[in-house]
Amino acid sequence: MKILSVNAGSSSLKFQMYEMPEEKVLISGYVEKIGLEDCFWTVKVNGEKKKDARYLKNHTEAVAVLIEELFKNNIVENLEEIKGVGHRVLHGGEKYSDSVIITDEVIKDIEDLTKLGPLHHPGNLAGIKAMKEALPNVLMVAVFDTAFHQTMPKYNYIYPVPYEWYSKYGVRKYGFHGTSHKYITTKMKEKLGKEDVNLIICHIGSGASIAAVKEGKGYDTTMGLTPLDGLMMGTRSGAIDPSIIEYVCKEANMDVSEVTNALNKKSGFLGIAGVSDCRDVENEMANGNELATLAYKMYNDRIAKYIAEYYIELEGKVDDIIFTAGVGENGKEVREYVLNKLSPLGIKLDKEKNDSIASYREIHEGIITTDDSKVEVMVIPTDEEIMIVKDTYNFIK
Repeated sequence: MKILSVNAGSSSLKFQMYEMPEEKVLISGYVEKIGLEDCFWTVKVNGEKKKDARYLKNHTEAVAVLIEELFKNNIVENLEEIKGVGHRVLHGGEKYSDSVIITDEVIKDIEDLTKLGPLHHPGNLAGIKAMKEALPNVLMVAVFDTAFHQTMPKYNYIYPVPYEWYSKYGVRKYGFHGTSHKYITTKMKEKLGKEDVNLIICHIGSGASIAAVKEGKGYDTTMGLTPLDGLMMGTRSGAIDPSIIEYVCKEANMDVSEVTNALNKKSGFLGIAGVSDCRDVENEMANGNELATLAYKMYNDRIAKYIAEYYIELEGKVDDIIFTAGVGENGKEVREYVLNKLSPLGIKLDKEKNDSIASYREIHEGIITTDDSKVEVMVIPTDEEIMIVKDTYNFIK
């Protein structure tokens, strides 16, 4: 059974097709710069990458390219072979605590929730509508980034602001990267052979969040109403004093949306070091860039701080700490820095094991602490696409 996973951004479309239930990837692709003259896309089939380019004015044309590539690479002979499409959607609000079949009502709800996901929902919706137009008879499923965190207790998701902001406007912590946190939680339940796992999951990439999992369910997380809160990231500030916004509006003669845009797209690594990728920051450090060194310390210290906070929240009963996503899986220097910082908790890094694990090495996952470490720490690659496809497959079944 062939099922597509789709992740549509404002000017991009990522896709991956699986043969289920074997979970075999048949093709993956990424269309970038939709709506711009230099639009291009790459596809990967059997380990071989191919690149092509032409102007695509919208997501409808990007979906046409996706289908074109399926035929060109002999993935399908006719569109009836595609039995389902799973769509990643940023925000499900309080209404969606799990994936759902996409109906007109669900589309309207996603439209209404755009106020909570203004940067992501227009792209998510464009992808859904374009796919529905191209494949009108195929089951479509929405997989929400916020769903996993809906089990958080109220004292962890309510902000200490006027309560009517929550009751009237939905102001609360929602959390994101839920599909990744769910994948790691599911995998750890299998590894440990129990359902009631206590975990601290560090999804560290250009976007980054940490989740505390208590008794197998989402208990707390660093991102908030939007993905801007919590950790310092590639271009996002993470948690700051909220009064900074009004202050900068007045001092720099900017409006709130301009400052918010700067906090989302011009802060984090980019704001301090001038580059947004962790690898580039490390290169700048090697070249003696003091601001890069400052940014690196800020970034890693905040990761360590939240891990320590969640360790206390879980009363020290932590089965495992897991590093995942781009930096988490590949950034051995980041992992080493953070775990050395956490040595007061009895965590002991095994440097040789840590240095041997990365997605570009032979070993992709494993334990990176010593046998006598008080808490076991692991690296596990995440796979959000397979979670999207599995949820879609379960609806079809």
